Amino acid sequence: MNLTLPDAKILSGRDRDLALGGFLVLAGLFVACLVTCNLVFRKFFTWDMGGLAFEQSVGLLAYPLTFLVTDVISEVYGKKKANMVVVSGLVASLVTLTMVTMAGGVTSAGWSPVSDAEFDHVFGQTGLAVGASMAAYLVAQFIDVRFFHFWKRRTQGRHLWLRNNLSTIPSQILDTATVLGLLCVVGEIEWPRFGTLMVNGVLFKTLVAALDTPLVYLAVGALRRRFGLGPGQELEL
Repeated sequence: MNLTLPDAKILSGRDRDLALGGFLVLAGLFVACLVTCNLVFRKFFTWDMGGLAFEQSVGLLAYPLTFLVTDVISEVYGKKKANMVVVSGLVASLVTLTMVTMAGGVTSAGWSPVSDAEFDHVFGQTGLAVGASMAAYLVAQFIDVRFFHFWKRRTQGRHLWLRNNLSTIPSQILDTATVLGLLCVVGEIEWPRFGTLMVNGVLFKTLVAALDTPLVYLAVGALRRRFGLGPGQELEL
């Protein structure tokens, strides 16, 4: 069975500029969602869906979008560009967390609306907790991209829904287990809550992965039509 994909399409002129602009918008959306997750992930909430309750970090509200974006980039722009976005997200997160740490180290003015104690309560994250988030992110995103292209070759560019789900779900399960495990180790979460949060996280992320499939089809379909791409064909920028 031939597992090769069509040659990448090379654009020029206005089409290339438009394709590059689309890539930058997707990359910006990815970085924005990721940085947001890293700033808010310590707050947990309960979401009741028809009797099915999920207890999870509010970071989950934005984090699934990062996998949706990398799947769209992987499908249209290729594995190399998807990995570039993953690395850029890591750099952006580290810079943001460094700036937050520096801000926390500056003594607030007496008239400041936010005191040092309030700032530290919200943004005071232990180094290991942040490391847990970053380690899980890096592993999960690279696995997501790798799995996506594995299934893309196996299906010869067909069945987008299959590679979208079979790349996102395993990588998000790994991400959940890594983050929760390390947060329990550093004392951010009590160990008895690990099982419940793990099951809730897996169910929630599996549901989101299934629900975002139509959005992936819409985005990929629009880009394919605009740039005249065949099944499985990618753009080369």
